[in-house]
Amino acid sequence: MFRIIFVMDVFNGIVVHAVRGERASYTPVKSMVCSTHDPLDMIGWIKPGEVYMADLNRLRGMGDNFQVIRKVSGLCRTMADTGIRNMGDVERTLSVSQVAVLGTETASIDLIGEAAARFPGRITASIDIKDGQMLNREMTAEEIAEIFNGFALNDIIVLDLSRVGTGIGVNFELLRRIVGISDHSILAGGGVRGMEDIRLLENTRVAGALVATAVHNGAIPVEMLR
Repeated sequence: MFRIIFVMDVFNGIVVHAVRGERASYTPVKSMVCSTHDPLDMIGWIKPGEVYMADLNRLRGMGDNFQVIRKVSGLCRTMADTGIRNMGDVERTLSVSQVAVLGTETASIDLIGEAAARFPGRITASIDIKDGQMLNREMTAEEIAEIFNGFALNDIIVLDLSRVGTGIGVNFELLRRIVGISDHSILAGGGVRGMEDIRLLENTRVAGALVATAVHNGAIPVEMLR
């Protein structure tokens, strides 16, 4: 079954609208499907089966939202991206969520492999891209996907930050190449416009999509997330 995973980017305890990875300019989310930017209230409105939470305070070095993540993970399956840089960060993230997301923006390749071996079934890797380039890596997304074949990961997220919150569509060409290389299930993040993109992703053998803007503007019915 294709997974449609609801994304909440949380800063100072509220859900914000992420656009192009420009984190300093994010503003409280405005939604057609719920009248709140409180994470717990939003979960109550949307009732998603699975959530991806990005802790923007941690990613910006400005505190954390661990208590919020803990409460949300008590309501639905939650994968958390907290800007993990070391094994202590992995342990702390797993203490408040079911799955830790280790992004190539902040985590080393070695750390991702070590975490996957130590916490089987609880680690997802994220290949983080912006403006067509890997963040903080002198490798291609395809090269990293091939290395990840040796790791016991849940999934791999291909996260294109330059497409997040834009509704410009996903990078199908890159996703096809990653699907052809990877032994893992691939999740697409950034740019999903609506149900037509979901159908195209499924036809591309992508296993799921991370969505937020398309939910809040009504292009993806909330029922699809439940």
